[in-house]
This record gives sequence, C-alpha cells and structure tokens, in this order.
Amino acid sequence: MSENQPAYTNRLIREKSPYLLQHAHNPVDWYAWGEEAFSLAKENDKPIFLSIGYATCHWCHVMERESFENPKIAQMLNDNFINIKVDREELPEVDSLYMEFAQSMMEGSAGWPLNVVLTPDLEPFFAATYLPPHNAHGLMGLAELVSRIQEVWHSETRETVLSQATKIVEVFSSHAHSRGDAIPLKMTIDDTAVMLFKMADPVYGGIKGSPKFPIGYQINFLLRYSLRTKDSRALFLVERTLDMMHRGGIYDHLGGGFSRYSVDEKWLVPHFEKMLYDNAILANSYLEAWQTTKNPLYMQVCREVLNYILRDMTHPEGGFYSAEDADSEGHEGLFYTWTLGEIYRLLGADEAQVFCDFYGVTELGNFEGRNILHTRETLAEYASKKKIDQEQLGSQLAANRKVLFEARNARVHPFKDDKILTSWNGLMIHAFAAAAGALGDKRYLAVTERAARFIKLKLWENGHLKRRWRDGEGSHTAVLDDYAFLIRGVLTLFEITGHTEWLEWVLAMTQMLQEEFKAQEGAYYQTDGKSEHIILRRCHFSDGAEPSGNSIHCENLLRLYHLTQDEQYLNQVEDILKAVKSYLDNYPPGYCYHLINLQSYYDANVPLIVLALNAQEEGKAQILEHIYTNFIPDKAVIIRRHDDQNLFKLLPQVELQVPLAGRTTLYICSKGVCKKPISDLSDICAALDKL
Repeated sequence: MSENQPAYTNRLIREKSPYLLQHAHNPVDWYAWGEEAFSLAKENDKPIFLSIGYATCHWCHVMERESFENPKIAQMLNDNFINIKVDREELPEVDSLYMEFAQSMMEGSAGWPLNVVLTPDLEPFFAATYLPPHNAHGLMGLAELVSRIQEVWHSETRETVLSQATKIVEVFSSHAHSRGDAIPLKMTIDDTAVMLFKMADPVYGGIKGSPKFPIGYQINFLLRYSLRTKDSRALFLVERTLDMMHRGGIYDHLGGGFSRYSVDEKWLVPHFEKMLYDNAILANSYLEAWQTTKNPLYMQVCREVLNYILRDMTHPEGGFYSAEDADSEGHEGLFYTWTLGEIYRLLGADEAQVFCDFYGVTELGNFEGRNILHTRETLAEYASKKKIDQEQLGSQLAANRKVLFEARNARVHPFKDDKILTSWNGLMIHAFAAAAGALGDKRYLAVTERAARFIKLKLWENGHLKRRWRDGEGSHTAVLDDYAFLIRGVLTLFEITGHTEWLEWVLAMTQMLQEEFKAQEGAYYQTDGKSEHIILRRCHFSDGAEPSGNSIHCENLLRLYHLTQDEQYLNQVEDILKAVKSYLDNYPPGYCYHLINLQSYYDANVPLIVLALNAQEEGKAQILEHIYTNFIPDKAVIIRRHDDQNLFKLLPQVELQVPLAGRTTLYICSKGVCKKPISDLSDICAALDKL
C-alpha cells in the first residue's frame, strides 16, 4: 500500500454525495440507503445502524474522526449491524421521518449527526445525536451503545423491543395529519404578530435568547403585517433585526453572505457554515425591506449576498451549489477570522487602526484568540463620533475590505458541498429573479434564466423532477419541497420576463403535484408514495430553517389563482389552510410562512397587473421599474406581448386585454374585476405607485 493510498475503502466510493464520499474511506462497512442493505439486514437478522448527516455538519466531522475512523469501533459496528449512511440533503424524506421518530424517543432536541437503530423492517427503536467513541461527559459512547444493542438483540428482551418499534410507527401512522375542516380565522394573523412582538429581542432583533437563527421569512411576514395594519412595531422589529444581523459576525463583511446561525444573542459568533437556502431567503428579505423602506443598506446587503453566490456558489453551467463548511485546516472559523497583527501588516498602522476600531478587532480577539469582524455602530454614527467625513471613511473601509478579502482568498478555503439541489435552487432562482426585477439588473436576470434552464435540462425528465445533480448525474426522486420551491422560483421568472415557456413548466409541475402528491381533500404529502422503503407517508407543515413544502406550494397556488382566476387553485389553497389550522391554533410562530399565505387569502385587494405591450414594447422598462421597486405584496404580473399565442392558450382572458390605440396599456384587476385600462405612461406609473 502506497503512502497516499487510503487504508480502507468502502462501497460509498461509488456515490456522488460529498457527504457519503467523506465516509468512503472509513473502516465502517457503510451501505447507501437502498435495497442491498435492507435485504442483507433481513438475511443476516441484523439491526440497522442508520447514521444521517450532511457534508458541512461540524459535529458529523467530529464523530467521523473519533468513531467512524476508529478501526476497533468500526469492527464492532460491522460485526453487529448493517450500517447505512444517509445524506439528509439528498434524502430529506428519510431524514425527516427518522428525525420525527428520534424526537419522540430522545430527551432534549434532536440534530445532526442523527443516529438511529432500526429493525430489518426499518422500524426505529433507539435514537441519539453525536456519540463519542466511549462514555464521556454524561454522553453514551458508541462502543457502549453497540454492546447494549447486541445484548438486547440476542436476548428475550428483543421481542419487547421489536413490539415497541412497531407501536412507535403505528402511533405516528394514526396521527398522520393531512386534512382539516375549517380555514384558520383572520384573527390568527394578529394573534401571531402579537406573539412575535412578545418573543422579539428589542435590542438585537430576532427572537430573544441564544442560539439565534436568521429566519428570513418571519421578516417577510412582519413586513406584510406592517403594510396592511400600519403597526409600527412590526416595521421596527424588521429593521432592528436586519440592521443587527448585518452588523454582527453572522454576516461576512468581506465576502458577503450569512452563516447558519450565531451561538450568542448579539449575532456576533456564528457557526460559520454558509447554506444556500439561508442566503436565498435572506437576500429576498433584505430586498423586500428595501422595497418597503428604500434604505440603501438593505439593497447593498441583498446585492452582496447574491454576488457571493455568483462568485463562490455557482456552477459554470448555471446551477447553485449547496453549502460551505465552517472548518478549514481543522479549525472552525479559521478562514473568516483575523489577528490584530495580520490586519496591521496588510493595511499599515494608520488605516489598520481605524479599520480595527470600526470592526471591533483587538489583541485578545473575540473567538479563540482571533477576531470575527463586526460593527458596534453604523458608518454614519462612527463617522460622526470620530468627526470623520462619512464618504471618505466609507471609501477607505471599502478599500481595506478589498485588501483583506484578497488576502483571505489566498488561504485554504472551507470545503464546498458542490451538489446541486432542486429545492434550494428554486429558492435562489426566486431570489435572483425578484432582485433582477427590483434592481433592474440584467446580469441577475441572465443568471436566473441560466439556473432555471440548468435544472430543466439536467433534472426534469418525462414530466418528473429529480432532486440532486452532481458530477454529470441527476439522481433521487424529487420530494414536495423540490417541486414547490422550484415552481415558486420559475413562476417569479415568468412574471419578470413574460416568457411563456416558464408558465408552461410551472403548470406542468403543478398538475403533477396535484395528481401524485395531494391527499384527497387535503394537503400535499412529502413524497409520491412510490417507494416501499418509506414506511410512513406524511404531510409536513412546520416552517423551520426552510419553509415547508406545503406552505410554499400554498403560495404558488394562490399566485396561480390570481393569474388564472381558476377556482381549482383556490380550492387547493383552502385544503392546505384547513389542514394546517390545528397547528396554527396550537403554536402559530412555528408555521409563519402559512401566515403569509393567510394574509394573502384574506386580502381582497391583491392586484393582478397585466402589462399589454404594443409591438415596439414602449415604456416596458419604466413600467416594470414602478412595479418592482415598490413593495406590492402578493401581486400577480402578466407581461402580454401582442403575438404570444401560447400565452393566450394558457390564459385566454389575457387575449382580450389589448394595447389601446396601439399604445402599451396597463390593466389592474382584483377579484376578477378590472379597473379602466391606462395607456398614458405617466398615469400608468402613478397608478402603480398607489398600489
């Protein structure tokens, strides 16, 4: 064996998932999720050790180093289990199912790595998160767990354990919830806002306490609530949260983008991994805040986030990568942090003194002897306090950041999870499309269309989506989130461009979901029900780090109803709202995206804006600017070109909304009733501004 050849190689070497490949040289005899492992468990009468994680998971790395790379621990696992490794991002249906089981079996909160012991019939009977190799610090060791399971499996206790595992599945099956009887009351919206005000941190924004997660769609809910009710508390909380997140270390002040969460209440010390979905959602939150307030900081942050995605997270052919790790060179946050000496050497004493004072850099540091860049005050506040010209200070700090960014770029970068997920790409397609419209950025529009075409070319086949693309291969059956998130992004792309091919694709995906994922008179299942290895088919409603597939698709259906006035879409909306009602009644902040939909459902004035272009498309750019630079919640937009016969087939009513007297004409409609059409450009812009 050569010096560089791994001592062990297991069958995960054949996989495409970066997470599975990270474990391909473990001495553990890993299997991927699939028939080979399941059949072997039954043939050999062995329990299954199911370990679930993802490629940028810090504690997954720790457990691998400590336990899965340990030959003695690995031998114990191999002797007693069929060992299955799952990438939670490739198989969210497996992860979410066993996470639900785990939460019912464990004390405290579950997380990743998630380790579940299953019967050969895939029924769970033990669950834990991180396990050290041996008992330590009050935690059960993996070696001790294996010994205990071995003892149980080969004793009279086994039948009791098997019976309990079956009962766990039966209980979850009996509580599978897919439908309801009544739509949530409108007052639920106000009640949720009041709850969020009480939970809010008035000093640092977000929700009180730590760790602090940047839940962007709560911002979107409160922005809409502020606009509709004129409640100043909602807008205050939005602005405080966005301002303090940007000042904190959770934001990458040199390269743009947000880390996953902060461990403290001040947004200062992040868990440094960067996820595509967080940055897609937050870019959109900052964009909507800019549309509402016109605060240039929010536009700046939106641009910096999207530019980070373009620079570091975009495949040459157009799709978006999944995540960047927190660690580099074996240390968390090393890539992002600085010593005082490093900055002085790079910037020189005079400029370094100002930079370090503004960004809170000290000799002692604020993270393991190093410094996370953050700001205690705004640029204007600092310039005023130090009696420095604000514009000059801003230019100097921008130049300093560029120097540090280039120096940082020469460091060893964190690991990048370069798989391309349909769902997260849908979120980012929406973010780029919305920004392209609001900021009038043609580059962002080109990026959006290229990403959508990438997904359509690589992951759309025979009327169905696949979930993941990597290294030339599309794989894994798509789940509800993939369809729902992608429909949302492509629908936004249709509204921005008016290109009918995108609407055709949206309608095809929506119809497929209706046929294969929808519960009768109920919400949408996470899976299509075709896999025999998913032992329980469920509808998911809770909005966590990402909104639920049901909440996003409810939004899609509302948008399609406003575009088409087709009652079938409204009926499907009502089915989802009825199904989620019991959860909203119990704890509405956990279902916040559904509240965005409920706001739209009860809003009698959601506008349908039809822009009927003349042959020369006169006024198009100026009119679109007025549509998209303003915050008009839930609007539906149709760009009608005079010769678009495909559009007229899909939306027959639009054929009659023609340019008047050969001039580009605006139609504003609501609840199927249209106001008098407007063809004077100044009047069109004024009417849009009133919306």
